[in-house]
Amino acid sequence: MVRYSKQKAPSPETQDEALKVARATQQPGQTKEQTKLIAKGIQRGIDEYKKQHKARARELNKQIKQVKAQGKAHDPDSATQPLPEGKSSGAGRLPWVLLVLSWLLFAAFAWFYVAR
Repeated sequence: MVRYSKQKAPSPETQDEALKVARATQQPGQTKEQTKLIAKGIQRGIDEYKKQHKARARELNKQIKQVKAQGKAHDPDSATQPLPEGKSSGAGRLPWVLLVLSWLLFAAFAWFYVAR
């Protein structure tokens, strides 16, 4: 009967990365067996880091979903509240007013100086 372990076999990329790091930090007189043991330890560290990173990403996604759900729940309430006058309505007009003013000034400049 075959027993399955909860841990998956590490990916070949992780094994290669761990072996490269172990060889890079190899001390003089260190045997191949010792280097392999160090590589296994590094590999375990990489796997643990990946697990923690995935757990943080899942937690962050949960928080984002909760915030979005709360935002959607509050949307109807904000639609019934009147908007403060002057701030939001005037802010949308300002760029258009400046654009029209700049074109008028450009036309006046062209008419007075270039046309004569």
